[in-house]
Amino acid sequence: MNLKSVLANLYYLLIYADGKVNDREVVLGKKMMAAEGMDEVALQKHIDLLKVKDNPTILKDSIASLRKLDSKQQVRCIAWLCVVANSDGFMDKEEWMFIYKIYHTELKLSLDDIMKTQKDLNKIIHGRSFHSLGVIVD
Repeated sequence: MNLKSVLANLYYLLIYADGKVNDREVVLGKKMMAAEGMDEVALQKHIDLLKVKDNPTILKDSIASLRKLDSKQQVRCIAWLCVVANSDGFMDKEEWMFIYKIYHTELKLSLDDIMKTQKDLNKIIHGRSFHSLGVIVD
């Protein structure tokens, strides 16, 4: 599984983590995937394939694939998840638990590295940088 597929899997799991799909998360997810080189049609096809699988299997496969990526790509994936999770103004508890499990428990990634990358990604998407905790950083 390549970076785009892993990211699309994680995005799918994230938007369903709190039991409700938010329109802002969907819009930002499309922007995220476009920034990573996957168009809307390819993303929708990927998501349609995921809908017939169970989420624990998708997560297990995604984590296994994440481990095969280099640490910079792993950090980028998690930072993207933070950006999407915060697109509606806050990060839901279930979304945070999902992200935390992956970056801290499974991959042992640095939160500082994730926050720095997230700041760069927000700049790409929004034209300004801020962290997913809702704090604007100039």
